Amino acid sequence: MDFLQLLSCACIIFTVGMFTTGLTDLKKMKATQSADNVQFLPFLTTCLNNLGWLYYGLLKGDGTLISVNIIGAFLQTLYIITYCHYTKDKKRVFSLTLAMVSVLCVGWVYFTVVIPPGEAQLSQLGLACSVFTISMYLSPLADLLDIVRTKSVERLSFSLTVATFFTSTSWTLYGLQLHDYYIMVPNTPGIFTSIIRFFLFWWFGAVIPNKSSYKLIQI
Repeated sequence: MDFLQLLSCACIIFTVGMFTTGLTDLKKMKATQSADNVQFLPFLTTCLNNLGWLYYGLLKGDGTLISVNIIGAFLQTLYIITYCHYTKDKKRVFSLTLAMVSVLCVGWVYFTVVIPPGEAQLSQLGLACSVFTISMYLSPLADLLDIVRTKSVERLSFSLTVATFFTSTSWTLYGLQLHDYYIMVPNTPGIFTSIIRFFLFWWFGAVIPNKSSYKLIQI
């Protein structure tokens, strides 16, 4: 097995592992018969991200991207359906889901009809997916600032931080090996945000040793 194949396996294992963290929320919803205290938007944005990268993988013929994002899209759809079943605020959930479907339809028309097939289509889709992925990695920064303010890491999940670090690192190296900057660049922020979270665990975990165990959050 060469280095690229090893990275491909690492990308699949770590990314699918990160996606399955949502099973904790799914079990919680089934156990409580409620979607209270479970965030819906991360399921929706991750699903949209998966579908965008799946399309990019199909255009490029990249089996690793295709495999990972098929599994990711399936899991996020399962989480969305479960949330819709248990939530009390079905009107809001329906509106957000409709907005995602509208974005998908507009994106599909743009990248298949407006943009001619070829390098321009692949590069513009890669750029759009990269920007969206970077925004997802940077979105928890507000929570990190709040953690610094409160000096508590209770809302962070150490296991999810580890999974994010290894996932981001493997995809960054994979993109570097392929000389695909649309894969490499957007995963780099995930490495840095994970390192920041590791530091917060070390710093505030040492400062406040009597805090309860870390709680899982969906990013």
